[in-house]
Amino acid sequence: MSLTAEEILVQLNSLANPENVAGMARYSINPQGALGISMPTLRQIAKQAGRDHSLAEQLWASGLHEARILASLVDDPRLVTEQQIESWVVEFDSWDVCDQVCSNLFDRTPIAYQKAIEWSSRSAEFVKRAGFVLMAGLATHDKKARNERFEQFFPLIVREASDERNFVKKAVNWALRGIGKRNLYLNRRAIEIALEIQKSNSKAARWVAADALRELNNEKTLQRLH
Repeated sequence: MSLTAEEILVQLNSLANPENVAGMARYSINPQGALGISMPTLRQIAKQAGRDHSLAEQLWASGLHEARILASLVDDPRLVTEQQIESWVVEFDSWDVCDQVCSNLFDRTPIAYQKAIEWSSRSAEFVKRAGFVLMAGLATHDKKARNERFEQFFPLIVREASDERNFVKKAVNWALRGIGKRNLYLNRRAIEIALEIQKSNSKAARWVAADALRELNNEKTLQRLH
């Protein structure tokens, strides 16, 4: 018998840990509506619930921090519509919800590449972050994609690397590193892009480039790609 949204919300509230919420705030996670429940516990609840699109929508509508992450774990990417994606992304208010929803659900939808491109041009901090998290997630999860699908992201990475906002620049960096760790060809291309970004007058851009180059040139990274 599958779990209802009401049963899950009762369970989540029973697991609330105020000490963990305080710890989350120290990592720049928005504590508003948060219960302090760990990801392993949320994944366990998601396993019990199974895939359920309607349940995911109800959990998201609750507004609870952990319920929204759980929604991304139980939703069926085949049933996710563009309207749903757009309505959820504008409600992102914490980097962890953004990252979990994008890497658990959105990057598995048929319009993930389209949204990565569109959102990278938006001004809202967490929407722009979502665009680059999608790029990183696709680089990891879309095993069959051709190199060209990721090379189209490079101009967007160059363009947004100078964004000084912490949550944006870290996502831009993540996208560049993720693409550069797919294979040797994309590794070389990502290094070229990082060197291009490094010439910028922007402090944020130079950080993005320096951090990416450390990992892309790392011996362990190169050994794995070889």
